[in-house]
Amino acid sequence: MRTLVAWCPDWPVVAAGVATDQPAAVVGGAGGRVLACSAAARAEGVRRGLRRRQAEGRCPGLRLLAVDPDGEARAFEVVAAALEALSPRLEVLRPGTLALPTRGPSRYFGGDAALAGCAAALGEEALAGRGHCRVGIADGLFTAVLAARRGVVVDPGASAEFLAPFPVAALDHAASLGSSAPGELAELIELFRRLGLRTLGDVAALPAAQLVGRFGPAGARVASWCRGLDDRPPRPRTPPADLTVSAELDPPAERVEAAAFVARALASELGERLATSGRTCTRVRIEAETEHGETLSRCWRTEGLVLAPALVERARWQLDGWCNGTGAVRPTGGIAVLRLVPEEVRADRGRQLGFWGGATAADERAARAIARLQGLLGPEAVTVPRCRGGRSPAEQVVLVPASGATVTDGPTRRQTAVGEAPWPGRIPLPSPALLGAADADVSPVEVSDAAGAPVVVNGRGVVTAAPERVSLAGGPWTEVADWAGPWPVDERWWDPATRCRRARIQVVTAAGEAHLLTLSGGRWALEATYD
Repeated sequence: MRTLVAWCPDWPVVAAGVATDQPAAVVGGAGGRVLACSAAARAEGVRRGLRRRQAEGRCPGLRLLAVDPDGEARAFEVVAAALEALSPRLEVLRPGTLALPTRGPSRYFGGDAALAGCAAALGEEALAGRGHCRVGIADGLFTAVLAARRGVVVDPGASAEFLAPFPVAALDHAASLGSSAPGELAELIELFRRLGLRTLGDVAALPAAQLVGRFGPAGARVASWCRGLDDRPPRPRTPPADLTVSAELDPPAERVEAAAFVARALASELGERLATSGRTCTRVRIEAETEHGETLSRCWRTEGLVLAPALVERARWQLDGWCNGTGAVRPTGGIAVLRLVPEEVRADRGRQLGFWGGATAADERAARAIARLQGLLGPEAVTVPRCRGGRSPAEQVVLVPASGATVTDGPTRRQTAVGEAPWPGRIPLPSPALLGAADADVSPVEVSDAAGAPVVVNGRGVVTAAPERVSLAGGPWTEVADWAGPWPVDERWWDPATRCRRARIQVVTAAGEAHLLTLSGGRWALEATYD
């Protein structure tokens, strides 16, 4: 099916209201990496994936922005509403990217090229100089996404030839289609590189049966994409009526939070119905009716495998865009009816296990439990630990929303590899079992030498004497049986306002207890305890 994709470059930066000529970057995720940057920042050498400090080193005047998915979705509603004039079958792939079938609109506007020009003009007009809109048309959604990056119209039947020169890293753009998890695609891309497959044409040259036999459903999807085909034809159909879920709000909801709370329950109910019937939803329509009889509707693509948390996010984004956005479509009254209508439903074929094992039954049960909790409490209320880089034990693990994490072991291995990058002054393994406050006011510690004099670490990073006794939290003095260190660090030395100098030592007491002690500002504190 011929498909049009409209893509707004650097949308996270554009949605934040940054001028096109100002160097800016959106930073977030584990390790504080650049997720998006403006064209002015790229001209200074800033790239996606750079750490915050590296980006600031390349561009001293760089403006740093926090990730704001709600704001991105709300701002994109203006573009979506403008392009909806071309076709009511528009679907949002993610904030900044949308798609629509071209069969009817192309005939009406006089061909694909005319339709692409009209869509680009509508997008540019909606952005009003705050950004740009690129449009691509091709056979199939994946090819159209890459065509939009180039701003071209691919002739019918020429998709495979168009895709052949693209590097295998271009498969990463398929994450927005909702057919595969981002972690699964990242593993495939890395494996293709190790096998010497550099371009999509190299992958397309492999027998499809071998890709399916080795990688299962993921291999079938990649084989279709690289040949310019869709892994599944986008044929929206009306599913059985029992899958549509709706709720009446009495009194009508005037605030987004009230309507989003109802959306959580609907998403959980829809997920249970799909799981019971052995199906998964890849595209869902969010509908709302106001107390004044207005009807609002927007189609979103979902991840499919873990529906509830993804759908809750999209419903909240869409409600926020309708109620608080600046577009022409804005309700004049409270939301009285909220409805979730699955438009693309397919059999849930499961997931292919990794070469060394992969998602187990326990992983699947955990994913479903997390999805249900998020449907009840909200996508930000359920968190899971994720490894990241850092020097202290508290910095090496961070709690992130479960909606942005994966329970399978592949992404965990990559996160651990990131955390094991060189960190001067980092405490060696094994990691402590119990973390303390690392604050001398909360957990004070005294360390003395054989003569009873306090032990400190001098400016050269050396202890003034061997620790002989320690007192924890004002308790009795205990003999030190062994100790190691120090590990001095001087963090953010370039900023006097936030500079932090500290040193750490490990001590083992005569009672067999092992502790990690931190010296900061001339005072010792208990940072962690080993099991």
